Amino acid sequence: MTAKSKRLVIIACIAALLGIAVMLVLGALRDNIVFFYTPSEISQSKLKSGQSLRLGGLVKDGSVEIEGMKSVFIVTDGTVDITVKYDNALPSLFREGQGVVTEGQIENGVFIAQNVLAKHDENYMPAEVAEKLKEQGVWQDSSGD
Repeated sequence: MTAKSKRLVIIACIAALLGIAVMLVLGALRDNIVFFYTPSEISQSKLKSGQSLRLGGLVKDGSVEIEGMKSVFIVTDGTVDITVKYDNALPSLFREGQGVVTEGQIENGVFIAQNVLAKHDENYMPAEVAEKLKEQGVWQDSSGD
């Protein structure tokens, strides 16, 4: 075997190993690449219990119940409602009828949130949430966009 063919075999082996590594990483991340869901998407999908994801939508009017540091509220996209339980202080800008993104897992049909993100002023809505709600005709942008 010549030096040129040895180098070619080594380069081919490195390329194959690199390809296998990329495939393994992408396979492991496949379920987490898109992890933002509206309530309708969660109800239609086959999510595993305990899988980490983000749930975004509007806080349903009249649904917020706060007892000490524990809170329960409903996130809706106008079609489907999902009950959210959160065992920490809600953000000071958290309001009924406002946009919210929660991070956590679904357990027995209830979303258990580890983090709740509220919009920071009256003109802001996370782009992903606004886009999905506009598609369903639930949210209208007051700026005319």
